[in-house]
Amino acid sequence: MKIYTKSGDGGQTSLLGGSRVEKYHIRIEAYGTLDELNSWIGLVADEYMHPDIINQLHQIQNLLFLAGSHLAAENEQAKSYLTPWPTDSTEALEGYIDEMTKHLKPLKNFILPGGHPVASYCHLARCVCRRAERIVVLLASEEQVDPGIIKFLNRLSDYFFTLARFTLFLTGSQEIHWKSTS
Repeated sequence: MKIYTKSGDGGQTSLLGGSRVEKYHIRIEAYGTLDELNSWIGLVADEYMHPDIINQLHQIQNLLFLAGSHLAAENEQAKSYLTPWPTDSTEALEGYIDEMTKHLKPLKNFILPGGHPVASYCHLARCVCRRAERIVVLLASEEQVDPGIIKFLNRLSDYFFTLARFTLFLTGSQEIHWKSTS
């Protein structure tokens, strides 16, 4: 099988279900942004030093791939071939966040992204996650989207914020506190 089909050369692509839409369609933007996020998570996982976190990141990547499949499905018939969205996905993220938070000092200031390269990658993943969430919410205002996916993305940005802080903790690096210029 060739990797190229040439079917998108005119600026359109196919949804799960068979319809063809422009490549700038909001549905394509939504699952394309999840793909971008998944790539950032791959970079974080490649650089991470804790095997439990790497396992979490791989689980998250699999869920994002599933979410993208759900967003690519144009109707219920197309979705019927997919694994249902797991109802416990957000709770799993909350458990990961709670476990990391046990090791962190209470947050008393806004913090700036940075302090260690892996923490910075986590912040980049957080920002892409928040953009993905905004796009999926926009898609949900026009078409049916499983609300569990939106909830998951909302919590996932919290996960990456916490993971950035946890990374600083693990590496002995310092948080950079935001200082008002006034």
